[in-house]
Amino acid sequence: MQIAFYAPLKPIDHPIPSGDRLMARLLCDALSQAGFDIDIAARLRSRVGDGNILRQAQIAELASKLAARLLRQYQNGMRKRPDIWFTYHLYYKAPDWIGPIIADALDIPYVLAEASFAPKRATGPWAQSHAAVEHALHRADAVFSLNRADMECLRPLCGQDRLHYLAPFTHTEKWHVADRGGVNPDTSVQLVTTAMMRPGDKLQSYELLAAALGKLNARNITNWHLTVIGDGPARNDVTAAFTRNAISHDQLDFAGLCDADHTRILLARSDLFVWPAINEAYGMALLEAQAAALPVLAGDCGGVSGIVAHDQTGWLVPVGDVDAFADRLARCLGDDRQKLRDTGRTAAQKAEHSHTLAAAADLLGVSLRSIVAAHKNRGQG
Repeated sequence: MQIAFYAPLKPIDHPIPSGDRLMARLLCDALSQAGFDIDIAARLRSRVGDGNILRQAQIAELASKLAARLLRQYQNGMRKRPDIWFTYHLYYKAPDWIGPIIADALDIPYVLAEASFAPKRATGPWAQSHAAVEHALHRADAVFSLNRADMECLRPLCGQDRLHYLAPFTHTEKWHVADRGGVNPDTSVQLVTTAMMRPGDKLQSYELLAAALGKLNARNITNWHLTVIGDGPARNDVTAAFTRNAISHDQLDFAGLCDADHTRILLARSDLFVWPAINEAYGMALLEAQAAALPVLAGDCGGVSGIVAHDQTGWLVPVGDVDAFADRLARCLGDDRQKLRDTGRTAAQKAEHSHTLAAAADLLGVSLRSIVAAHKNRGQG
């Protein structure tokens, strides 16, 4: 069975890493494991971050031309005709201008994963793109949500029967840590975080983390060391935030951008993953940390609570509250080190039980085959 896959926010082969690109790749892996053949149908990036109305219209026009070309390729055999069109991640800044055209023309199911809908965008500069998202949601045969927080606004458009929760997932076996060694209470608690250094929400999270650590130093709580994994255009702003909060060089290491193997090694050397998660959808880095048997301290935002179970696999605090983050971190640093280790083991068990690629493949495989069968039956009726 053939799937035409499209990620309008960022194609899976984009050179800049991100959680969005990672999940697009993981979805393709899961769909392949479920027995589908995947074709990357389009690479057009539809995102217009500043609300430029002319730019949105230009992208919509280009998308219609790309859709027409795709249809010609499907019809003349240059491209294998898909059984399903599958779009990953659309919202008012990055709608899908292509998928509904193809699905209607070929009379095939149209499926979405990680869609969000913001009714307040019905007016204003993104109104055109918002309307495209609304049309896509009405047209969709199924919508898989990786973030329960998005589902409330999606339900009126999709109905309960077309809206499904798909737990965030990863190759948990790639993050497994065989042995963390013994607990040494005389050494500093090894904190770790991993995130791209970008302006906006990521930078705000780094700034809150630096401020929280600065508050710990002011309270003479210094039994910690932080390793930061990540890089990006806001690196100077990130380093400045730690300097501004009087975080000394011996308390902090910048590891830079690391591949998965190096990241796993650094996670294996750590005791606690920390991330404020400001405006985080769910946080793939949090899931990878838990798969590596690390407890997580994070801001309770979006779908983060779908990954981090408070007081079981880590701790959640009100997002954006630097005092709450600092206080909870101080408690973690004051706890018996073995408690962190035990919480991390529970985190790994949860990842292995609920967040595997195999589980996602099973859910997608059963659901999509059922959707195709139902679509064919409607056509025959």
